[in-house]
Amino acid sequence: MSVNGIHPPPPADPPDPPDPAGALPTPLTPPRPPVDLAAVEAHTRHLLVLLGEDPDREGLQETPRRVAAWWREFLDYDPGRIATVFGHEARGEQYVLVRGLTAWSLCEHHLLPFRVEAAVAVIPHGQVLGLSKLGRILQLHAHRLQLQERLTSQVAATVAEVCGSADVGVWMTGEHLCMSMRGVRDDGARTDTLCLLGRLRTDTALAERLHTAVHAGRTR
Repeated sequence: MSVNGIHPPPPADPPDPPDPAGALPTPLTPPRPPVDLAAVEAHTRHLLVLLGEDPDREGLQETPRRVAAWWREFLDYDPGRIATVFGHEARGEQYVLVRGLTAWSLCEHHLLPFRVEAAVAVIPHGQVLGLSKLGRILQLHAHRLQLQERLTSQVAATVAEVCGSADVGVWMTGEHLCMSMRGVRDDGARTDTLCLLGRLRTDTALAERLHTAVHAGRTR
Protein backbone atom coordinates (compact mmCIF):
# COMPACT_ATOMS: atom_id res chain seq x y z
CA MET A 1 0.00 0.00 0.00
CA SER A 2 1.30 3.45 -0.88
CA VAL A 3 1.36 6.45 1.45
CA ASN A 4 1.04 9.86 -0.22
CA GLY A 5 1.90 8.23 -3.52
CA ILE A 6 5.12 6.70 -2.17
CA HIS A 7 5.40 2.96 -2.53
CA PRO A 8 7.26 1.11 0.21
CA PRO A 9 10.33 -0.84 -0.91
CA PRO A 10 9.82 -4.52 -1.63
CA PRO A 11 10.68 -6.86 1.23
CA ALA A 12 14.30 -7.85 1.36
CA ASP A 13 15.25 -11.35 0.35
CA PRO A 14 15.72 -13.61 3.35
CA PRO A 15 19.38 -14.14 4.27
CA ASP A 16 21.06 -17.28 3.08
CA PRO A 17 20.97 -20.02 5.72
CA PRO A 18 24.29 -20.70 7.42
CA ASP A 19 26.31 -23.54 5.98
CA PRO A 20 25.73 -26.71 8.00
CA ALA A 21 28.75 -28.35 9.51
CA GLY A 22 28.44 -31.20 7.04
CA ALA A 23 28.39 -29.06 3.89
CA LEU A 24 31.22 -29.59 1.45
CA PRO A 25 33.28 -26.42 0.90
CA THR A 26 34.31 -25.23 -2.54
CA PRO A 27 38.06 -25.43 -3.27
CA LEU A 28 39.55 -22.08 -4.30
CA THR A 29 41.37 -22.99 -7.52
CA PRO A 30 40.93 -20.08 -9.94
CA PRO A 31 42.21 -20.73 -13.46
CA ARG A 32 45.50 -19.14 -14.39
CA PRO A 33 46.89 -18.49 -17.89
CA PRO A 34 50.11 -20.31 -18.78
CA VAL A 35 53.46 -18.67 -18.13
CA ASP A 36 54.67 -16.41 -20.96
CA LEU A 37 58.23 -17.68 -21.27
CA ALA A 38 59.49 -14.96 -23.63
CA ALA A 39 58.08 -12.15 -21.51
CA VAL A 40 59.42 -13.58 -18.25
CA GLU A 41 62.85 -14.03 -19.83
CA ALA A 42 62.88 -10.42 -21.08
CA HIS A 43 61.75 -9.03 -17.73
CA THR A 44 64.33 -11.11 -15.86
CA ARG A 45 67.08 -9.74 -18.08
CA HIS A 46 65.82 -6.21 -17.37
CA LEU A 47 65.66 -6.97 -13.63
CA LEU A 48 69.32 -7.99 -13.65
CA VAL A 49 70.19 -4.63 -15.20
CA LEU A 50 68.14 -2.79 -12.55
CA LEU A 51 70.00 -4.75 -9.85
CA GLY A 52 73.31 -3.44 -11.19
CA GLU A 53 74.30 -6.67 -12.92
CA ASP A 54 75.47 -7.29 -16.47
CA PRO A 55 73.19 -9.97 -18.00
CA ASP A 56 75.76 -10.55 -20.75
CA ARG A 57 78.59 -11.52 -18.45
CA GLU A 58 79.62 -15.14 -18.06
CA GLY A 59 77.43 -16.83 -15.49
CA LEU A 60 74.37 -14.67 -16.19
CA GLN A 61 73.92 -15.14 -19.93
CA GLU A 62 71.54 -18.09 -19.51
CA THR A 63 69.99 -16.90 -16.24
CA PRO A 64 66.90 -15.21 -17.77
CA ARG A 65 66.09 -18.36 -19.74
CA ARG A 66 66.58 -20.58 -16.69
CA VAL A 67 64.42 -18.32 -14.51
CA ALA A 68 61.60 -18.32 -17.07
CA ALA A 69 61.80 -22.11 -17.38
CA TRP A 70 61.66 -22.45 -13.60
CA TRP A 71 58.54 -20.28 -13.31
CA ARG A 72 56.82 -22.41 -15.93
CA GLU A 73 57.91 -25.62 -14.21
CA PHE A 74 56.64 -24.37 -10.85
CA LEU A 75 53.38 -22.66 -11.80
CA ASP A 76 52.32 -25.03 -14.59
CA TYR A 77 53.01 -28.07 -12.41
CA ASP A 78 50.76 -31.06 -13.05
CA PRO A 79 50.23 -33.18 -9.91
CA GLY A 80 48.61 -36.00 -11.87
CA ARG A 81 45.39 -37.71 -10.87
CA ILE A 82 44.12 -36.63 -7.45
CA ALA A 83 40.70 -38.30 -7.34
CA THR A 84 41.38 -42.03 -6.98
CA VAL A 85 38.96 -43.37 -4.36
CA PHE A 86 38.11 -46.85 -3.11
CA GLY A 87 34.93 -48.15 -1.55
CA HIS A 88 35.15 -48.57 2.21
CA GLU A 89 32.56 -49.63 4.78
CA ALA A 90 33.58 -48.08 8.07
CA ARG A 91 33.24 -50.19 11.20
CA GLY A 92 33.19 -48.45 14.54
CA GLU A 93 34.96 -45.14 15.05
CA GLN A 94 37.41 -44.77 12.15
CA TYR A 95 39.53 -42.04 10.71
CA VAL A 96 42.48 -41.83 8.33
CA LEU A 97 45.44 -39.67 9.33
CA VAL A 98 48.47 -39.08 7.10
CA ARG A 99 51.41 -37.12 8.54
CA GLY A 100 54.70 -35.92 7.13
CA LEU A 101 53.42 -34.52 3.81
CA THR A 102 55.81 -31.80 2.60
CA ALA A 103 55.79 -29.17 -0.14
CA TRP A 104 57.45 -25.94 -1.20
CA SER A 105 55.41 -22.90 -2.14
CA LEU A 106 55.99 -19.18 -2.79
CA CYS A 107 54.88 -16.36 -0.51
CA GLU A 108 52.79 -13.99 -2.61
CA HIS A 109 53.92 -11.00 -0.54
CA HIS A 110 57.67 -11.28 -1.22
CA LEU A 111 58.00 -14.03 -3.86
CA LEU A 112 60.20 -15.95 -1.46
CA PRO A 113 59.85 -19.69 -0.85
CA PHE A 114 58.27 -21.30 2.17
CA ARG A 115 58.25 -24.97 3.09
CA VAL A 116 55.33 -26.68 4.79
CA GLU A 117 54.83 -29.99 6.53
CA ALA A 118 51.20 -31.10 6.66
CA ALA A 119 48.98 -33.72 8.21
CA VAL A 120 45.55 -34.58 6.81
CA ALA A 121 42.78 -36.42 8.66
CA VAL A 122 39.57 -37.73 7.09
CA ILE A 123 36.58 -39.58 8.52
CA PRO A 124 35.56 -41.84 5.61
CA HIS A 125 31.96 -42.01 4.43
CA GLY A 126 31.60 -45.00 2.12
CA GLN A 127 34.92 -44.50 0.38
CA VAL A 128 38.54 -43.61 1.05
CA LEU A 129 40.97 -41.57 -0.99
CA GLY A 130 44.18 -43.17 -2.24
CA LEU A 131 46.81 -42.11 0.29
CA SER A 132 49.27 -40.80 -2.30
CA LYS A 133 46.57 -38.46 -3.58
CA LEU A 134 46.76 -36.44 -0.37
CA GLY A 135 50.33 -35.50 -1.24
CA ARG A 136 49.30 -34.69 -4.80
CA ILE A 137 46.52 -32.40 -3.55
CA LEU A 138 49.02 -30.56 -1.35
CA GLN A 139 51.40 -30.14 -4.30
CA LEU A 140 48.56 -28.97 -6.55
CA HIS A 141 47.81 -25.99 -4.32
CA ALA A 142 51.40 -25.33 -3.24
CA HIS A 143 52.62 -24.71 -6.81
CA ARG A 144 51.39 -21.13 -7.03
CA LEU A 145 51.79 -17.80 -5.26
CA GLN A 146 50.32 -18.57 -1.86
CA LEU A 147 49.57 -17.77 1.73
CA GLN A 148 49.92 -20.61 4.20
CA GLU A 149 46.47 -19.86 5.60
CA ARG A 150 44.90 -20.16 2.15
CA LEU A 151 46.94 -23.25 1.30
CA THR A 152 45.64 -25.01 4.42
CA SER A 153 42.02 -24.22 3.59
CA GLN A 154 42.38 -25.20 -0.07
CA VAL A 155 43.87 -28.58 0.78
CA ALA A 156 41.06 -29.28 3.25
CA ALA A 157 38.37 -28.22 0.76
CA THR A 158 39.79 -30.32 -2.07
CA VAL A 159 40.19 -33.41 0.10
CA ALA A 160 36.58 -33.03 1.25
CA GLU A 161 35.35 -32.64 -2.31
CA VAL A 162 37.33 -35.52 -3.77
CA CYS A 163 36.67 -38.10 -1.05
CA GLY A 164 33.04 -37.11 -0.48
CA SER A 165 33.46 -36.52 3.25
CA ALA A 166 32.91 -33.16 4.91
CA ASP A 167 34.81 -34.37 8.00
CA VAL A 168 38.34 -33.26 7.21
CA GLY A 169 41.18 -31.67 9.15
CA VAL A 170 44.45 -30.21 7.90
CA TRP A 171 47.34 -29.23 10.19
CA MET A 172 50.22 -27.34 8.62
CA THR A 173 53.57 -26.02 9.88
CA GLY A 174 55.57 -23.68 7.67
CA GLU A 175 59.07 -22.24 7.55
CA HIS A 176 59.06 -18.96 5.63
CA LEU A 177 62.16 -17.50 4.04
CA CYS A 178 60.50 -14.08 4.14
CA MET A 179 61.01 -14.31 7.92
CA SER A 180 64.41 -16.01 7.98
CA MET A 181 66.10 -14.14 5.08
CA ARG A 182 64.64 -10.66 5.58
CA GLY A 183 62.96 -8.54 8.22
CA VAL A 184 63.56 -10.06 11.63
CA ARG A 185 65.78 -12.80 10.10
CA ASP A 186 64.46 -15.34 12.58
CA ASP A 187 65.61 -18.77 11.43
CA GLY A 188 63.73 -20.53 14.22
CA ALA A 189 60.27 -19.13 13.50
CA ARG A 190 57.56 -21.61 12.47
CA THR A 191 53.96 -20.85 11.51
CA ASP A 192 51.13 -23.24 12.39
CA THR A 193 47.79 -23.18 10.59
CA LEU A 194 44.75 -25.40 10.98
CA CYS A 195 41.52 -25.98 9.07
CA LEU A 196 38.78 -28.19 10.52
CA LEU A 197 35.66 -29.07 8.55
CA GLY A 198 32.44 -30.88 9.38
CA ARG A 199 32.49 -33.05 12.46
CA LEU A 200 36.07 -32.14 13.26
CA ARG A 201 34.88 -28.57 13.68
CA THR A 202 32.08 -29.46 16.08
CA ASP A 203 33.41 -32.51 17.95
CA THR A 204 36.07 -30.99 20.18
CA ALA A 205 37.05 -34.33 21.73
CA LEU A 206 37.74 -35.88 18.32
CA ALA A 207 39.60 -32.79 17.14
CA GLU A 208 41.77 -32.84 20.25
CA ARG A 209 42.50 -36.55 19.82
CA LEU A 210 43.63 -36.00 16.25
CA HIS A 211 45.62 -32.91 17.24
CA THR A 212 47.47 -34.98 19.82
CA ALA A 213 48.12 -37.72 17.28
CA VAL A 214 49.49 -35.25 14.76
CA HIS A 215 51.90 -33.64 17.17
CA ALA A 216 52.87 -36.74 19.12
CA GLY A 217 53.78 -38.56 15.93
CA ARG A 218 51.45 -41.50 16.59
CA THR A 219 47.78 -42.33 16.45
CA ARG A 220 45.78 -43.60 19.43
